[in-house]
Amino acid sequence: MNENNKEEAQGIGGFTHINEQGYAKMVDVSEKEDSQREAIAKASVYMKKETLTAIRDGAIKKGDVLAVAQIGGIMGAKSTSDIIPMCHNINIHGADIEFKIDMENCKLDIIAVVRTVGVTGVEMEALTAVSVAALTVYDMCKAVDRFMVISDVHLVRKTGGKSGEINFPSNNNNVANNTSKC
Repeated sequence: MNENNKEEAQGIGGFTHINEQGYAKMVDVSEKEDSQREAIAKASVYMKKETLTAIRDGAIKKGDVLAVAQIGGIMGAKSTSDIIPMCHNINIHGADIEFKIDMENCKLDIIAVVRTVGVTGVEMEALTAVSVAALTVYDMCKAVDRFMVISDVHLVRKTGGKSGEINFPSNNNNVANNTSKC
């Protein structure tokens, strides 16, 4: 990779996941201090009211959608470093998935809480957990509703580490509005 391409790949201020030759690398976290870390992520699955009612009532033929999605989400959190190239393999101390059925808006909200004590955070694990749980819901319900929409996947809160606590702006619950402000 030539010098111009390397500078372009590293961008303003340089990326931490690019080595001196301009290629991808995993960041060395061996010098960082252990701290308690927690990440909360959220996703929503929009669907027909009938589909949401069937989930709530346990009437989906494949089985208990929320129980299977709970396990899928936890497995997703545990497998994050296997599917996201630059993620560190983290010893997860706790992972939980919560579901909120919103009949008025025809959606299922999925919230993941992931905890560890270590040198790097669990944001990616929480985001993966809600994503896999949402995909599991889709898989379990696609026979009755092929037009479900998985959206609003975002980090709600993270604590620990050098950057401390970070919270998603509470005055802006619409992810699209938040990200469009460059």
